[in-house]
Amino acid sequence: MQLSREEWTTKAEAHRARLAPYVEPHLARRGARVKHPVNDFLFTYYSYRPAQLLRWHPGFGVALEDAAEYEALRGYADGTVTAKFLADKRLLIETLLKLLRATASREANFGCFGLHEWAMVYQLTPEQVRHTDWPLRLGATGTDRVVESHRIACSHFDAYRFFTPPAAPLNTLSPRSDDRAAFEQPGCLHGNMDLYGRVACRLSPLICSDLVADAFELAWDIRWLDMRAAPYDLSDLDEGWTPVKIETAEGKREYAEAQKAFAERAHPIRLQLISECERLLTLTVR
Repeated sequence: MQLSREEWTTKAEAHRARLAPYVEPHLARRGARVKHPVNDFLFTYYSYRPAQLLRWHPGFGVALEDAAEYEALRGYADGTVTAKFLADKRLLIETLLKLLRATASREANFGCFGLHEWAMVYQLTPEQVRHTDWPLRLGATGTDRVVESHRIACSHFDAYRFFTPPAAPLNTLSPRSDDRAAFEQPGCLHGNMDLYGRVACRLSPLICSDLVADAFELAWDIRWLDMRAAPYDLSDLDEGWTPVKIETAEGKREYAEAQKAFAERAHPIRLQLISECERLLTLTVR
C-alpha cells in the first residue's frame, strides 16, 4: 500500500495538531526550567522524546510517496519501514506480545487504591521524597500511618522498585523485572500507562502513530488520577486540583470507579497492540 504525499501529509498534520497541546506546554516549561509533577511525567519517565511523539508513522507495510523527510529516520528506506528493521525487532515483539496476552487474560484487580505512591515516600524525610517541591497532604506521620494500616498489593515492578526499603517488605507481592508477565493485570494504572511508554513507543515506527496517540492520551489521563490519589498536596496547581482521598472509604470508591473506567479504555488499545504484534510476527522474515 502506498500513500500519496497529499494523503500522508494530511495525516501527519492531523497527528501533530492532536498532540501539540500536550507537547508544546511541556517544551515551554522545559525551556523555562519549570517542573510540573503531573504533565511532565510521560516526557521524562519514558524515553520517547517529544519530537518522536509528534512525528506520524503509517506503520510497517505502508509506503509514503515523495517522503524525503523520512529517509534519515532509523528503519526507513525509500519511504517505508524496512523488512530488516522488522526482523531485528522480532524478539522485542515476541516479548511484548507475551506480556500483552498475559495481562489481557488476567482478571483486573481494583483494590490497590494507588498505595504504590504512598509506599514510595514511606518513612522518608521531606528532603528525601521525589517531589520535594510539594508537601505531603497528611504530613510524614499521617502518610506512614496510611501505609501501615492498609494491605499493599502492588503487581507492577516499575512501581514496586521505587518503594522505600522499609515499605518493600510490606508488599504482599514480589514482582521482578524478568517476570512481568506473571504479575501484570489489566486494572493496574501503571500497567495501562505502559501501553504507551513501554509498548506502543517501542513498536514505533512499525505500528501506526494513531495507535501510539491513543495510548498516549490514555496514559495522560491516568497520570492525573495517579497523582490525585498520591500523598502529595498539589492544591497549588492551577488546574482546579482535587485529591482522591484514598485513606477514606469514599476516596477508595472514587479511585476504584475511575480505575475501572481506565481499564475499560485500555482494553481495546491492548487488543489492538496484540493484533499488531501478531500481524508483524507473521510478516517477519526469519
